Amino acid sequence: MTENKTFDKKALTFLKGRNTDWNELAKDCVCFANAQGGVIAIGIEDDSSMPDSGQKIVDKTLPDIVQKAIGERTTHVSIAVSIVTAKNGGEYLRVEVFRNIQTIAATTDGRYYIRVSDHCRPVPPDEMARLAADKNAFIWEEQTTRNAYIKDCNLEKKQNFLDDLRKSSRVSNFVKEKSDDEILEYYFLKSGELLTNLGILWIGTRSQRAGLLYPPAIQVIRYNDREEKVWKLTLDDYRFNPKELLEAVMEDTPDWQESVEVSDGLFRTEIPVFPYEVVRELLVNALAHRSYTTRGDIFINIFFDRMEVHSPGNLPYGVTPSNILSQSIRRNEKLSKVLYDLGFMEREGSGYDMVYAILLENGKPIPIVKEGIDRVTVVVKKQITNKTVVQLMNKATAEFQLRQKEIITLGLIAQHGSLSALSISKVLNQDHEHGLRSWLGRLPDLNLIQSRGKTRAKQYFVNPEYLRKKKFLLKTSLRSIEDHRLEALIIEDIRSYPCSSFGEIHQRIGVEINQHKIRRLLKKMTESRKIHYSGEKRWRRYAIEQKLLNKTKK
Repeated sequence: MTENKTFDKKALTFLKGRNTDWNELAKDCVCFANAQGGVIAIGIEDDSSMPDSGQKIVDKTLPDIVQKAIGERTTHVSIAVSIVTAKNGGEYLRVEVFRNIQTIAATTDGRYYIRVSDHCRPVPPDEMARLAADKNAFIWEEQTTRNAYIKDCNLEKKQNFLDDLRKSSRVSNFVKEKSDDEILEYYFLKSGELLTNLGILWIGTRSQRAGLLYPPAIQVIRYNDREEKVWKLTLDDYRFNPKELLEAVMEDTPDWQESVEVSDGLFRTEIPVFPYEVVRELLVNALAHRSYTTRGDIFINIFFDRMEVHSPGNLPYGVTPSNILSQSIRRNEKLSKVLYDLGFMEREGSGYDMVYAILLENGKPIPIVKEGIDRVTVVVKKQITNKTVVQLMNKATAEFQLRQKEIITLGLIAQHGSLSALSISKVLNQDHEHGLRSWLGRLPDLNLIQSRGKTRAKQYFVNPEYLRKKKFLLKTSLRSIEDHRLEALIIEDIRSYPCSSFGEIHQRIGVEINQHKIRRLLKKMTESRKIHYSGEKRWRRYAIEQKLLNKTKK
């Protein structure tokens, strides 16, 4: 049992009688209540999955003590505390925190927190409205405010929905053997004799779907090179459920069939302009994770050099454009479950991994995620960065049967020539060495990539021997230039252009070189008096001889 967004561990020594830090435990309970709920196991060390086999909880009143202490220090937090015996015979205290669906939990001193990944984070005042909006989104699926009866649903859509579920390999036999009504209740499409909002979305009639607050609508618009509209597909008449919307967009838009040829010796490789799987995954994400309490259509805008997918609402709380690859929070859990079981979605947390892998395997840049005031935009570029990268990725993937994370890491390094550990960590949102190693996978052992340097300044690059063996010609980059060579380059530049600023030096010797590396060497060279400077910050100028700087001052 490892700590994650729904599980936390504390040693039994956390409970110190009168000296117990109850405020810390209360904060953790508020975090889980505002997120998806969770369990706090008191009595399991951070590096263990079970308590010590001889550990016993002597004081059997501890559950009542914890229950009372949390109740006194929090508002809108509901917990259940019990003593649990693990498989090895050791005992620990299990604190189950229930998700607060409608209100925002807080500590009694007015502090708000939320669980993001395996961390507890405070909620600043300017994000309270966003958290409250997400709370409303979480309960939207199960509401029956439209008073639509199951007997009045679209019978054809209902039968198709049930047939699709029973054919799906992702649905267990236990579910398939249920009656029709039991399956609809299992997936929260009905409550008693009434359709839920989720039920109306999937099996309701057109008029029932139009009665929802903000039913999904999709517009696909193509622009020419002057960004003028030249073609449009509008799906906003409420006839279609989510599956039918997806099928209509994918089948009725001709752009997904376009491709370009990349030469590979005597053969040609077809590279899709916009990979079908990428478009479908982004569209499914827009349907599954958009806020159905926010007005707005889903837009797919196709330009001559890119595609943009616009989804109304913000990202779920805790997800940002920078951590979208590593962080997964479901805003519409029941809808996501249906889409997954029907085969439209990847498992939780793997959708964007697949998008990155497919784009990088096809030699395209990674998607750009932008969050605006009222919508999220994902930009997919059309162009191929380097045809040689496509050949490299195809050969390496086929030869070594690379895994998804390895494809992503190799693609990033190949496209940039070389990347530092810090740069890779930023792209992949990995803040520790172990996390980065899992993304590198077998690449160093397979000798596909090599490295130079140490710790986070380490530079990774594709093995030159592998490139020569396969006759690949990647563009030479100065990113991984060694310190002594870069130092010589800086001296030569300053000798040719005395009294230059840092920006001018960086621009001339190569903007692809990390600026922190250049600053470090400039500092080292001035300390050893190989070069001299005058001025501070933006007015600092460098020269080989001090007298040149003195002349400039005069």
